[in-house]
Amino acid sequence: MRLFRFGAFEQEKPGVELADGSKLDVSAFGEDYNEKFFAADGISRLSDWLAANAASCPAVADGFRYGSCVARPSKIICIGMNYAKHAYESGATELPKEPIIFFKATSALCGPNDQVIIPRNSEKTDWEVELAVIIGKKASYVEEADALNYVAGYAVHNDYSERAYQLERGGQWVKGKSNDTFAPLGPYLVTSDEVGNANDLNLWLSLNGKKIQDSTTSDMIFHIPFLVSYLSQFMTLLPGDVITTGTPAGVGLGMKPQLYLKAGDVVELGIEKLGEQRQEAIAWKAAV
Repeated sequence: MRLFRFGAFEQEKPGVELADGSKLDVSAFGEDYNEKFFAADGISRLSDWLAANAASCPAVADGFRYGSCVARPSKIICIGMNYAKHAYESGATELPKEPIIFFKATSALCGPNDQVIIPRNSEKTDWEVELAVIIGKKASYVEEADALNYVAGYAVHNDYSERAYQLERGGQWVKGKSNDTFAPLGPYLVTSDEVGNANDLNLWLSLNGKKIQDSTTSDMIFHIPFLVSYLSQFMTLLPGDVITTGTPAGVGLGMKPQLYLKAGDVVELGIEKLGEQRQEAIAWKAAV
């Protein structure tokens, strides 16, 4: 299944895209794509409900806004430097021996095609195409061999980062990762059964029409089953939680000279099987 949410910001409704590309409003199902939905085996229940009710669901009219494909989760957990070339371009002298973990504020969530707001006084707003993993059921002390059974599906995520806030303001990465609009997620949550091996997907990002990130999720240092198991040793993963798994080389921080977003820039990105995003950068003052 391909789940999406549509409508005005923080007023989104649930939708489903069918195999033929048609998009249905499934508000009559009565649930948003949130922790309660996933915890109660929502994907299976929605599939059964659709089998009986799809014909009566209204089509989603053209021109709609995609929202984040999941409602605000309990946490967004990020993995740093999980692609070797990106680790080295970021200044690392050796690869991580264990995953680097940080959080991103859930208030940063937005739709995949929303404008990205360059924060006030920012001069180093950067981009990062990433594969996001959405947890499907409560996970604590999960074995790696069983980890994928806890995954509901996958989505495209752009892990926007203000590098000065991240690296020059006390070394706490969350400060550079959590500005409003810094977590566009979607357009779809694609369920695990449709994706297959999520560590074998192409991912890319273009800036103003020039492709600058182009890689595959097979190049991750720590693969998805390991990450789910590893994280569950340190915290309980709740249904609907998002794990975003790192970015390949090609970020502005690693360029010589470094390159960062300015108002009017257009960022486009995508992951095989999961869809594409597009964001136009705007200055903070233009957004207030």
